[in-house]
Amino acid sequence: MKDIYHYIGGDLSTSPTGDLRPVESTERGKQRVLRRLMTNPGDYIFHPAYGAGLGQKVGESVNINEWKALILGQMLLEDAVAQDPTPTVTLTIIEQGVSVYVSYTDATTGTPATLSFDVTR
Repeated sequence: MKDIYHYIGGDLSTSPTGDLRPVESTERGKQRVLRRLMTNPGDYIFHPAYGAGLGQKVGESVNINEWKALILGQMLLEDAVAQDPTPTVTLTIIEQGVSVYVSYTDATTGTPATLSFDVTR
């Protein structure tokens, strides 16, 4: 079974035939990692521990080491992220938030993958 192409906060996408667009491979992993990092713990009733809750941290003072540990720990729970080599997490304080850059190896393809996004007000 394939997943539906969807980045958290965005709309569902359609294929050229009008069906819901499927996603697989490295792109699927990127979407899953981003969804996990932005989902608040407790939002999924049947999986209360799922999610890093980065979105709810907006406005709080940023502890870089705490954020890195949280992001890394959550990433390693995703089956799309290889455990070895360990993913790298880079955080940069920006106006009104934090810019996040992660680099990891896709567990299904064995290829390097990167994901970058901002957590802002």
